[in-house]
Amino acid sequence: MSQQQRNWFARHKVLAATGAIVAMVSIGATGCEDGAGTSSKGSAKQEQSAKPGGEKKAPEGKKAVTVDGDGDFEVGKDVKPGLYRSTGNEDGLCYWERAKDSSGETDSILANDNVTGTSYVQITPTDKLFKSSGCGKWEAVDEKAKGTPKAAPKGDGGMFKVGVDIAPGTYKSTGNKDDGCYWERSKDASHNTDAILANNNVSGTAIVKIAATDGYFKTSGCGDWTKTG
Repeated sequence: MSQQQRNWFARHKVLAATGAIVAMVSIGATGCEDGAGTSSKGSAKQEQSAKPGGEKKAPEGKKAVTVDGDGDFEVGKDVKPGLYRSTGNEDGLCYWERAKDSSGETDSILANDNVTGTSYVQITPTDKLFKSSGCGKWEAVDEKAKGTPKAAPKGDGGMFKVGVDIAPGTYKSTGNKDDGCYWERSKDASHNTDAILANNNVSGTAIVKIAATDGYFKTSGCGDWTKTG
């Protein structure tokens, strides 16, 4: 059995609530790449250089802390705990994984996902390893940062932070086929099963109410969403 076949985790989890049955969808994971990715240790230094006449340049703003999209990263050494975001991923080729050790065994996986569009991941201090393969560069995100919420998020856009990327409210997606549309409301970006507030695989029209208290909204394979209320 290949590494790709062994490293899998339930992406489309199931919630048994109000009698609803949600289809299970599993994902494949890619094997780990070479760990020579860019480390997030140490943010950029603010340097000052002397101008002619003894004047100094004003300090430059801090550069964003980033992690390469390919590699294995030891938490606390190569990557600091915190919230990270990767954007511009296509066709589910981005794979990431939070692991409790570096054994590579399936039971070492704490959470993982294959990503199209944007993904957020909360790396915790108790995680041991963060793996990323085929992803856009991961950028550390200020959890209190503000944004401009969208009223019409793309149906294959990935994860949207509620109140930052997407406004609370009722949304509708139409024209979905063969249960290919998956949506998920979650309370955080840990991707643990208990973080899921609600989810579904949908054919036809999907309607979901995103609460102001939700942390994130995930959408994959859906028609674009329109805010209706």
